[in-house]
Amino acid sequence: MKTRKRLVVAVTGASAPQLAWTLLEALQKVPDVETHLVISRQAERTLKAEMDVGRDDFEALAEVAYDPDDVGAAIASGSFVTAGMVIVPCSMKTLAAVANGLSANLVARAADVCLKERRRLVLVTRETPLSLIHLRNMEAVTLAGAVVLPPVPAFYHHPHTIDDLLRHTAGKILDQFGIDHRLFVRWR
Repeated sequence: MKTRKRLVVAVTGASAPQLAWTLLEALQKVPDVETHLVISRQAERTLKAEMDVGRDDFEALAEVAYDPDDVGAAIASGSFVTAGMVIVPCSMKTLAAVANGLSANLVARAADVCLKERRRLVLVTRETPLSLIHLRNMEAVTLAGAVVLPPVPAFYHHPHTIDDLLRHTAGKILDQFGIDHRLFVRWR
C-alpha cells in the first residue's frame, strides 16, 4: 500500500482567502495527498468579510484540521513527516513571525518545523506595496530555505475569469510540491 503524501495548508488573515479555497478544492482531487489545515484566528475575520464563509466551511475541504492555538498538534513536531507546508495567503505578520522564529501559534510553529527539517515551505505573501521590512523578511525566509510565491497573475494562458487566475496560483503552488495538475495551460 502506497503511503499518502501529507501537505500542511495554513490560512492567515491576509486578503484573498479565495486562494486557499481554490487550492484546497484542487487538493481534494489528488488522491495521494492528505491535507492538514490550520486557520489562524485573524483569518476567520477575513473569511467572513471576503467570502462570507466560516472556519467550518474551510475545514470541510481538508482531511485534518487543527486549532491554531494548539502548538502541541501533530504538525508542530518534526517527527510528523510531511511533504511540507504552504501558507496561503500569508500575512506580513506571519511572514515576520516565520522570518524571526517566533512560534507563538500553530501556523508559525509548523512553518518553523518545515524550515528546521528542511521541508518545502511556500509563503504566498499578500501585501502591496512592500516595505523594506517586508522585503528583508522575505529575504530571511528565502535564505532559510522557504519559497516566497506572491500570487502574481499571469496572462499567457488567456484567463477569462477570476477563477482562472485563482487556479493559476493554485497550480503554481502545487508545482512547488511536485503535485501534478491541470489547473492552467502551461506555456509552450
